[in-house]
Amino acid sequence: MPIDPGDQPSSPVSAAPPAPPAGRDAHEEESASEAAISPHAPPSWAPLTLVAFVGLIICTNVANAIWVRLVNDNPEGLLLLSSRLRYLVLAVADGMSPVTYVVIGAVRIAAAFVVCHLIGRAYRDQALSWFTRFLGFTPQALDTYNRNFSRLEIGLIPFFAGSNIVAVLTGVHRTPPARLAALLAVGIAGRLALMWWLAKTFEGPLVDALDFLQRYQWWVLGISVALVLLVNARNFRRGGTG
Repeated sequence: MPIDPGDQPSSPVSAAPPAPPAGRDAHEEESASEAAISPHAPPSWAPLTLVAFVGLIICTNVANAIWVRLVNDNPEGLLLLSSRLRYLVLAVADGMSPVTYVVIGAVRIAAAFVVCHLIGRAYRDQALSWFTRFLGFTPQALDTYNRNFSRLEIGLIPFFAGSNIVAVLTGVHRTPPARLAALLAVGIAGRLALMWWLAKTFEGPLVDALDFLQRYQWWVLGISVALVLLVNARNFRRGGTG
């Protein structure tokens, strides 16, 4: 029976508070209670992360549309627009110097990761819903990443250093900055080294491919632009009906 405030027991010994459920400590219980009482409000700087992300998306779409022109004429500009694996390999095959390759590639990969990490920190679960609605991630794939992320992040972050959704999850799960920087540095170094090795190992076929693209670049350019428009239309249609 509940005790009325006017009928407090005379005994000086008060009842001990209930222990938290197994597997959760008191701090986690308190955080969960606070989250249930007051929903998360994004910080004042949160919109800046969205502006930066939209800028990165625009750059990536431009790269996907006109990469065939840039890969021969301006590979440095291509990597600044997008650091996708195929562009890293093609830039090396086109003769980019190791220093330029490492600097531009590392900066571009890190910039995208940090922006997505900050979006995750600022918007939390709302950010995850945006990625499933507008950027082609399925709820099943997201749940696979999200489940036990904190326990697996030591392997996920380096292996998926170029993944936007993994970057967002590091923000949602509040990965400590020092750990995040170390794991991301390992991942970027490994990614750049692997793509350099692949480009040098298959340099002959890649150079032939670049020559082919140079001869038929206008056809490839038209196909690339059409694919970019189709993919974006599909993603926005999915987002509008999500």
